[in-house]
Order: sequence, then structure tokens, then C-alpha cells
Amino acid sequence: MEYRELQNRIRELVKEKNALLLAHNYQRAEIQEIADLTGDSYELSVKASKTEAAIIVFCGVRFMAESAKILSPGKTVLLPNAHAGCPMADMITAPQVEALRAQYPDAAVVSYVNTNAEVKALSDVCCTSSNAVNIVRAVPAKKVIFIPDKNLGSYVKTFVDKEMIIWDGYCPTHHHVYPEEIKRLREHYPDAPFVCHPECRPDVVALADRVTSTSGIIRFTREDAHRRFIVGTEEGILYQLRKNTPDKEFILASHGFICPNMKRTRLEDILLALEKRQEEIQLPPAIIEKARLPLERMIEMSAAPLSR
Repeated sequence: MEYRELQNRIRELVKEKNALLLAHNYQRAEIQEIADLTGDSYELSVKASKTEAAIIVFCGVRFMAESAKILSPGKTVLLPNAHAGCPMADMITAPQVEALRAQYPDAAVVSYVNTNAEVKALSDVCCTSSNAVNIVRAVPAKKVIFIPDKNLGSYVKTFVDKEMIIWDGYCPTHHHVYPEEIKRLREHYPDAPFVCHPECRPDVVALADRVTSTSGIIRFTREDAHRRFIVGTEEGILYQLRKNTPDKEFILASHGFICPNMKRTRLEDILLALEKRQEEIQLPPAIIEKARLPLERMIEMSAAPLSR
């Protein structure tokens, strides 16, 4: 089946099966093109929880589909490619969280949504890249265990007056952008603001004109008057950037800025997922019940705007 035929057949099945097709901003362009909703993992999971669709097809990585299942336990949630995982999420395990809790009994555990369900279940509250600062500020504890991203944790630490115990995890894709690359690009494109994701290294974040989530990057580049931008996040975002502002130019901060796990999902996988209900996310009811609380707390606590 050719590219357009696959897209058309997927859309037919989405309608027939009362499904909702979600695509993260890092997905392949041909997938974002036919998705019902695109966005970051937080936006998509919350929107999915409000849908009347019976089936949620989440084109992203496993922790995202798990979050959708936790917030919508009565729905069928499908991850089209079973091998689409997240290395950063796998850098922290439930036993390691339990050990941290035992070591720091007076600390609150704030977990990035980029964690597996078992880790969320042991957390006090979750956060995203867009609300992490406000979440950590709002947590009543004076000491915070922040898992698993050391780069996002370091970013948050500069804005809060709390003791932070930061886990040594990271996103391999964002972590391999270096300040030397940014400095070279800024010399070559002096008129281009540098906007980056807080999963980047602290020395890269320090060079940015704006630090924000993927959805924040899309908003910033749309609303800012500049005509050219250096973009410090995964190349999949270029589809939305060019779609929203085709008259602007976007330069990736690093060559080969690609998340291999986000690119695992193909149109053929989505078709099979809809035809055969694979891969369906199954989580123990006890994990869903425990993990739902920190996600719901995050939603309640993130009403205030992010402070930079």
C-alpha cells in the first residue's frame, strides 16, 4: 500500500472504530499529518482523558501511552509499535524510588512524566517540562527528590528555594547537544533566537533565549517577530513549526537531532494497531489507582503559568 493509501485507510478505520489518533510533536511528519491531535505528552494524555472515543491510538513512546491509560482506564489504549520505549524513563526503577524514599523520608518525590507507570505510582506528584518549576514550588515539602532527568532538574533548581535531590538520568537525544554547536550557529545566524527544551544540558540551556516545552517552542516561534530560529529539540517538531509559520526559517541546534524511539512508529504500525488492536497497554489496577493520583495532582497544581 502506498503512502497516501495507508493514510486514507487509517483515517477510515479511526472513524469506523470510534478511535482517537494522537501524535507527539516528535513523530514522523506523515503521522502528524493525519492525527486527530498533536502535542506534547501531557497535552495529549489530558485531551485523551476527555474524549468520548473508545480507542486511543497513541503515536509516541510507552510512558505516554501508559499515562493515557492511567487517566482513561476504561478506554482501550494502543501503542502502535511495541518497541517504542524511552531510555530516560528506563533510567529510574520502582526499587530505586523506594530506596530514595527510605534515604530521604522528609522529601517529596516529583517525577517527570517521562517515567514508567510503576515509578509514577510511588511519586507524590508528576510534572512536565512546561510546569516543573511551578510544581516544585507548590509542593509543601522543603526537600524534593526530582526524577529522573538531571537536566530538567538542574533547570528547575535555579528557580526554586528548596533542597533538591536530583537523579542522574537524562534524555540521550537532548543530552548530546553541546554549547560549541550553539555558539557556531549563533555566529552564523546572529539574527536567530535560540529556543531550546530544558532536557538539554545546563551549559546549552544557559545560551538559550527561551527555554520551554515542545508546545512552548511552537507558540514562541509563532508569536515572536523574528523570522529565523535555532531550535534545540528533536527534529520532528519541524513539521508543526513549518505548518504554523511557513514563512519562517528553522535551524536545528544539532546535526542528526533525532530520537530513534519516536521514529519507530510508522504508518504500517498504526494500520496494524487499528486492525488487530496491538499493542494494547495493560496495567495492573493497583498501579493505575496509585499512579493516577500524582498525575491528577499535577493537573490540579499546574493551573498557574510557568515562571521563567
